[in-house]
Amino acid sequence: KTTKGDPKTGQEEEPPPCWACRFPLLFALLQLALGISVTVLGFLMAGISSSLLVRDTPYWAGIIVCVVSLVGFVMLCISYQPDEKTCVQFAVKLMYFLLSALGLVACVLAVAFASHHYLQMTQFTCDTFLESCQCKLDTADPLGRTFIYQDAADCGSLTSMLNLYLLLQMVLNLVAALVCLAACFVMWKHRYQVFYVGVRFYPLTTTEGQQQKV
Repeated sequence: KTTKGDPKTGQEEEPPPCWACRFPLLFALLQLALGISVTVLGFLMAGISSSLLVRDTPYWAGIIVCVVSLVGFVMLCISYQPDEKTCVQFAVKLMYFLLSALGLVACVLAVAFASHHYLQMTQFTCDTFLESCQCKLDTADPLGRTFIYQDAADCGSLTSMLNLYLLLQMVLNLVAALVCLAACFVMWKHRYQVFYVGVRFYPLTTTEGQQQKV
């Protein structure tokens, strides 16, 4: 039997932590997987043609999301204390929130650039010239802008692969943006509406029971 003033009563009734359901671990794993996928796909796109712009190969968005996930893993390793009593805990949580917001903006920009390039690719008329692929939006306009893709001997394979990569970039970056948005929302809710996030969990039933015994 436990006495009324036994401080260990709450600890005995603590449920074991669910490692797979904890907020930092779940979001950090999703961000790491999506960040690696976007980064690898961006470098693959850069290898297709040397003339592709940095905005068209959004490996930078994937790197930012990977950094966010690493900060999430660091936050996971910090022992949870109520009301953010440690400066380290507050600093890591603030950094994770700001980096998640930055990752959200970067992924949205990557989706916008990929969508614009994909719409252009669907309207291109391309011809191979001197081991390069030259594409135009309007072949009847002699002053129209010409898009040149270097190191591409076959325009057909280049356009098909590039269209596929752009579609994948749009999907992956959109999902990464949603994950970063959800992470920002949960962090904001935890800060101002007492949403659980951390290592330790104290059930409300224990607290209510202790208040009734006092």
